[in-house]
Amino acid sequence: MSPSLVPGSADAAAPRAGSEFAADMLKALDTRPRSISPKYFYDSAGSQLFDAICELPEYYPTRTEIGILTQCAGEVAQLAGPRAEIVEFGAGSLLKIRLLLDAMKEPARYMPVDISGDHLAGSAAALRRDYPGLDVHPVVGDYTQRVLLPVPRAGGGRRIGFFPGSTIGNFTPREAVHFLEVAGQVLRGGALLLGADLVKDPAVLHAAYNDSAGVTAAFNLNLLARANRELGADFALDQWAHYAFYEPRQQRIEMHLVSRRAQQVTVCGQRFDFAEGEALHTENSYKFTIEGLRALAMEAGFRPGPVWCDARQLFSVHWLYAPES
Repeated sequence: MSPSLVPGSADAAAPRAGSEFAADMLKALDTRPRSISPKYFYDSAGSQLFDAICELPEYYPTRTEIGILTQCAGEVAQLAGPRAEIVEFGAGSLLKIRLLLDAMKEPARYMPVDISGDHLAGSAAALRRDYPGLDVHPVVGDYTQRVLLPVPRAGGGRRIGFFPGSTIGNFTPREAVHFLEVAGQVLRGGALLLGADLVKDPAVLHAAYNDSAGVTAAFNLNLLARANRELGADFALDQWAHYAFYEPRQQRIEMHLVSRRAQQVTVCGQRFDFAEGEALHTENSYKFTIEGLRALAMEAGFRPGPVWCDARQLFSVHWLYAPES
């Protein structure tokens, strides 16, 4: 890992005590068990670290999903039909959306939805340059809530949602159903193309989240480094351990940051005590069976269509028909 990717290496910023991150961090530290949303992983340093994770030999999801999309893009294009309007929930890897755009017949519009306006602007500029005939319309908003999209273009085709990366696994089952219900309203009469990581040998999962190079550990610890940079916190990173494991009863990976000793930390001027071995729960990543994901989609009103998998059955990509009303 290059020095620029080491957590805590960025210059400290003035504390933003009134930010959403501050409010959620203070709430997490003031409750038991302590837990915070994984969305706060993705500041600039965290995003770079995640890009590095995707290149690791142990981390199969990204390259496996790209392989599946490469193989099924033509079939997806046929299902989508001409002049499709694509709604991507979360501004993800441009490589993945390019695979679909290159296969589709005259896609009419691409609408990435994300809370990060700066990231959206950069992605939109790149796609406008490379696809001059495509209407690229970024939408800044929380895609887990109902988002307001522009009216369909005259002569446009169906709206096709795109939700890759098994981000669906970061939701609890109840949250996943809620997201799918929201997506179904946005995509009414169209479909959702969704990537979902599959249940597999726990040893494969353990290796993916505990890589030998320590990049995932750095990614997890960057959450505390971000609190130091943005919230004036004083987390001593060497006194925290990355801990990730597969919980088979709930079919999910859990990531935690575990205190190596009894210690006191200060965040936004408030002090919090941690006992030795006490943890901050930073992420869940649910894994699915194919039938389990299809059942979840049907609970939210979708009608399951084709499913594509890799030869090793590590990952799946689902075509889900959205309800008409």
